[in-house]
Amino acid sequence: MLIARLIADPAALETRLDAAVDALAAADMRVAMARMLDFCSDVMEIALPEGDPAALRRILDEHFSPSDLLVSQAEIQVPHLFVSDMDSTMIGQECIDELADFAGLKDRVSDITERAMRGELDFVSALNERVGLLGGLDEDAIRQCLGDRITAVPGARTLVATLKARGCRTVLVTGGFHHFADPVGEMLGFDRVVGNRLGVADGNLTGGLDGAIVDSSVKEAVLRGEMGELGDSAISLATGDGANDIPMLQAASYGLAYRAKPKARAASDGWIDRGDLTAILSLLGIPQSEWVNG
Repeated sequence: MLIARLIADPAALETRLDAAVDALAAADMRVAMARMLDFCSDVMEIALPEGDPAALRRILDEHFSPSDLLVSQAEIQVPHLFVSDMDSTMIGQECIDELADFAGLKDRVSDITERAMRGELDFVSALNERVGLLGGLDEDAIRQCLGDRITAVPGARTLVATLKARGCRTVLVTGGFHHFADPVGEMLGFDRVVGNRLGVADGNLTGGLDGAIVDSSVKEAVLRGEMGELGDSAISLATGDGANDIPMLQAASYGLAYRAKPKARAASDGWIDRGDLTAILSLLGIPQSEWVNG
């Protein structure tokens, strides 16, 4: 069975649904049921006895874009584990780009970041190059950057708080830095934070990193390790936006791309393109009356 939950423009929903059902039938995927959820009235659930998840996502995207979507091969449940990327997912910025602005290098660093997130550059090499450019920067710039520029994405606090209220373990895992991730994780209520550590000596950045690098393989390993602790029947949710999030998104029961780069979006079970992060709660079937303000 395939289950799709979708949030789209309500004004054109019925017309677009008819066209989507026809397109699915032409692709040999018969829709058994389509209904609005009683407990999340803006969410449409579409059920098919069989079919290809990627083809279902593609057809729904063609007919309902922009939308928020989750496709599953089983009944959708509230997850036991939530693992998320940080930059441009839980917060609205790329921390290294904002920090580079204090060194007068934002344009140069931002270009490398964008290409890395699109999967055009090797993540580790791109990270080392950008960190190297920050060598000599006063550590106080991190505190100023964090206080002045780093903001939570709309809905992030509510998403984390509501999942935790349902017994879900929450982990923030980032290719960014503990200088930012630790206070962000505390602000948003995450149970655990995993990230890279900037090298610091005599109050200045060294231009290097301390310890092992958190890359795409580590993000995936964190999710799988947490799942190993929870047991085989546990359900996991992962969110991210860049190419380095893909293995983690694919390893999760539900991988959702948030305002993501094309490669990450294409590799995911769905996406959030229309609403804020609370749309995830609706797609999971948690009514707004049960949301917890973070």
